[in-house]
Amino acid sequence: MSIDPITLQVLIGGLRAACDEMGATLIRSAYSANIKERHDCSTALFDAGGELVMQAEHIPVHLGSMPDAVAAVLGEEHRPGVAWILNDPYQGGTHLPDVTLIEPIFIEGEQLGFAACRAHHADIGGPSPAGMPAHSRILDEEGVVIPPTRIGTEELERLAGQMRSPRQRLADLRAQQAANRVGQMRLTELAERHGLDLLRDGMAEILTYAERRAKAALAGLPDGSYTAEDILEDDDANAQRDVTVRVKATVSGDRLILDFSGTDDQIEGNLNCPLSVTKSAAFFAVRVLTDPDAPPSAGAYRPIEVVAPEGCLLNARFPAAVAAGNVETSSRVADLVIAALGGAKPVPAQGQGTMNNLTLAGDGFTYYETLGGGQGACPDADGPSAVHVTMSNTLNTPVEALEAEFPLRVRNLSLRHGSGGEGRHSGGDGIVREIEALVPMRYTLITERRRHSPRGHAGGTNGAPGHNLLNDEPLASKAEGDLLPGDRLRIETPGGGGSG
Repeated sequence: MSIDPITLQVLIGGLRAACDEMGATLIRSAYSANIKERHDCSTALFDAGGELVMQAEHIPVHLGSMPDAVAAVLGEEHRPGVAWILNDPYQGGTHLPDVTLIEPIFIEGEQLGFAACRAHHADIGGPSPAGMPAHSRILDEEGVVIPPTRIGTEELERLAGQMRSPRQRLADLRAQQAANRVGQMRLTELAERHGLDLLRDGMAEILTYAERRAKAALAGLPDGSYTAEDILEDDDANAQRDVTVRVKATVSGDRLILDFSGTDDQIEGNLNCPLSVTKSAAFFAVRVLTDPDAPPSAGAYRPIEVVAPEGCLLNARFPAAVAAGNVETSSRVADLVIAALGGAKPVPAQGQGTMNNLTLAGDGFTYYETLGGGQGACPDADGPSAVHVTMSNTLNTPVEALEAEFPLRVRNLSLRHGSGGEGRHSGGDGIVREIEALVPMRYTLITERRRHSPRGHAGGTNGAPGHNLLNDEPLASKAEGDLLPGDRLRIETPGGGGSG
């Protein structure tokens, strides 16, 4: 069936609105501050072949990897009302706190596709609160591993019972169920309005249209191979080490190969990435540099090939720990691809390059958040300050919500003036967040760019590196320990690099 351009745009708008409403349902129905305040969740719709047709503009690292989660259940028998749950990074997940729910969508007895949502849960069981240990070595040290599993009420309750504050975890899981059901309702309405055949053909055409636009954008780049390398800080309690990541970006006509061969091998710590996370970061970087206004669907990724040797940091083998890979290494992969493609077109300086992951946990509570910092300057504009950069697209937890729900007091929340790099255009400034513990609790920090600054571009100076301090004493980029009442944890996030 031929789809005229106006009808195609109507369908794109309808599917995008459905994904947005799924996200609003999840955020407004959730219990934990991480979802309802910080919006650390993502929603998307897939066709029956498991290709991502449309997404809400939520968390890049969630969305680019979610097709692998759907692929993990694609070959199973699907029935109306029977959903799936998973978080296993080696079977479609990212890291364990990111739990994905997938529900098949049937219309007139025929499967049209899938609704899927992913949310970062405040806890996922296991030995370390929040599933974000600073120094884990294997996956089982990071929490409950959920392979692709059919779910009903009893299964959800069983899984939630393995986590801290199970009633809260169950409330968030039920919010995810509600989000997927909204997706099913909206697709059913679109089928009633336009006809099932037109909707199915329209979904296929959206993928093709996005592919055409991606190919046109790549064809506008000069052919050639462009390389870049960068480092991550593999800090543990006993040593400070650097891990190197490398990429060769080869543009050939309307195709792009991103080859990460030469990247260091997977490590004993948790900076390792499953391949789905590496692909997610690579796709994001290409999208923002080529055609960010194209429909956000898997069609835009068809002209891109990602190569990462098995066993390297960016394609780790089971049972390697991956807690920081999803949040920190993904940020560096995005930096790396943008830097490489800087050989083909103008690019911004590096942003803060970290999500500044903070976990606090005590008797009856677990709190997790990521913190904003400086964005790198563009060739024609200053970088914004105090924003989440590249692979994160969340909000901060408001001071009022934080102090009302947790035994904490925010002593400082301010811009870190002067932390952005200088140049014709300045990098954005980071922030300062200082929190005082009111009761005994455990803290975990997983951060980057503490020993190495975000790089300036085209003559601009570097952004300032970040700092972690406990009672004014410096901490490593990866650290964990105990807080007593009155202890103050201070996080100074990096600034972005300057440009020109």
